[in-house]
Amino acid sequence: MTMISEKTRRSAQRRKSSAKAGMQIQPYLNFDGRAREAIDFYKKALGAEVVTLMRVKDHPDPEACMPGSPNNVMHACLRIGVSNVMLSDGRGAGEPRFHGISLTITVANDAEGARLFKALADGGQVQMPLAKTFFASSFGMVADRFGVSWMIVVAS
Repeated sequence: MTMISEKTRRSAQRRKSSAKAGMQIQPYLNFDGRAREAIDFYKKALGAEVVTLMRVKDHPDPEACMPGSPNNVMHACLRIGVSNVMLSDGRGAGEPRFHGISLTITVANDAEGARLFKALADGGQVQMPLAKTFFASSFGMVADRFGVSWMIVVAS
């Protein structure tokens, strides 16, 4: 007979209820003053749709915000495919840094993979050219013009 502790049972219930609630992990990127430029770029490159866009000047308490940046993006949400990517201007210093993280886009065919890879590489840096691999018909890595690392995958 196995004894399950009350703590273990409660933990399992929380995991089960979180899964039922449709828990999602959504990236939140701070573009350090370049969020509006990033939004425009992702609309063009990835077909992103703006779901939410709030500027600093929209905050109900202007005193709670950084002075001198009323048009900065306080919060935005982009729909890219079936996923959401959230973003803001952060502190607005103009030098976004995205180290140790990559966003992955999985697409249905090589032509779409090549189109997205080329669009993201415009003004960016190819880290690994898009090519056939042992695990994908196409795979490549690119850092876009903002320094966000992307991996494009087309399953075999």
